Amino acid sequence: HLFRAGSRRPAKNENDNAHAASASNGTGCFLAGNRTISRQRRWFFFNVNNAHPYENPSPLTNFFEVLATLVIPAAFCYTFGILVGDRRQGWAILIAMLLIYVPCVYLGSIAEQQGNPALHSMGIDPAPQALLYPGGNMEGKETRFGIINSSIYAYAATAAASGSNNAMVDSLMPLGNLFAIWLMHTGEIVFGGTGSGLYGMLMFVLMTVFIAGLMVGRKPEYLGKKIDVYEMKMASFSVLVMPIAVLLLTALALMIPTGVSAIGNPGAHGFTEILYTFTSLVSTNGGSMGGLNSNTPFYNVVGGLAMFVGRYWTAIPTLAIAGSLARKKGTPANAGTVLTYTPLFTFLLVGIAIILGALTFFPALSLGPVAEHLMLWK
Repeated sequence: HLFRAGSRRPAKNENDNAHAASASNGTGCFLAGNRTISRQRRWFFFNVNNAHPYENPSPLTNFFEVLATLVIPAAFCYTFGILVGDRRQGWAILIAMLLIYVPCVYLGSIAEQQGNPALHSMGIDPAPQALLYPGGNMEGKETRFGIINSSIYAYAATAAASGSNNAMVDSLMPLGNLFAIWLMHTGEIVFGGTGSGLYGMLMFVLMTVFIAGLMVGRKPEYLGKKIDVYEMKMASFSVLVMPIAVLLLTALALMIPTGVSAIGNPGAHGFTEILYTFTSLVSTNGGSMGGLNSNTPFYNVVGGLAMFVGRYWTAIPTLAIAGSLARKKGTPANAGTVLTYTPLFTFLLVGIAIILGALTFFPALSLGPVAEHLMLWK
């Protein structure tokens, strides 16, 4: 199907098919997430969530909604700098988040703009040719937003755990899905939810301080507080609980019939749908792709347990570290102290976050979006 409706229900007659193909309702909507019928039995097509024309009618409102999604998590970084008495610490964390987020948006947008190679065999050119023909992969997207605005919104939503969408995530290209999932695989440290992205990134800061201390042969410290074995155990636990829960629950869903039977798109994409669902359940708001029937007893019960583990067993170690550091006396910085606001430390922080996320989830991502991409472009 070139254009998939959000409800995945077949049209009732030829007129419905014509409406679905043209997607002409006067509001610029491209696909149908649900259908409303007037007294004259006319079909109107509106998508759901932030793709609805009353919720998000124009690119301008789309911009402000993306800004509203990211501004509070980003502001917490600055607030953190004020609270610790050194704004440079907050700026370093915010820059690290941006260094991860911006390349994901850029690469994901390129993947969407390249389009689906299957269209070439149908004589359809995915290259943009005019203002009204943006080309690329427009499946599941609103014509009033296009590819770029839809991609920016999708990655802002997955990075900030907002749970909102203005396009079908299930319709993204494989690499587009990869970057959306990977932003959650980092542990929601790139902006993340209000506050949670900050303390998630702080766990990586402690690990970076520990590694930097090993490099220079000094005992690690952060903000004048010594980082001991207890803090490193709690930080490691907080960082590892998410990938362990996601990978184990994904494997469980693939091993039992009730988990596999909910897949609407078998193959590599079906694996991606399950991986996305449990990643979102543990890390963010608990969303799923449209091709997976997650409203089943198995996914409801296991998903509830996943959200319990993801919410509490990352926050509890963070609170334990906060209590431990609060009891310690501060030590003044000296010539051997690792400065945690320099560009060098910021790039080291980004590298550790990327390497940890890549090493943990690379095998799973290889079976899902990477395999699907290779099959499309073979």
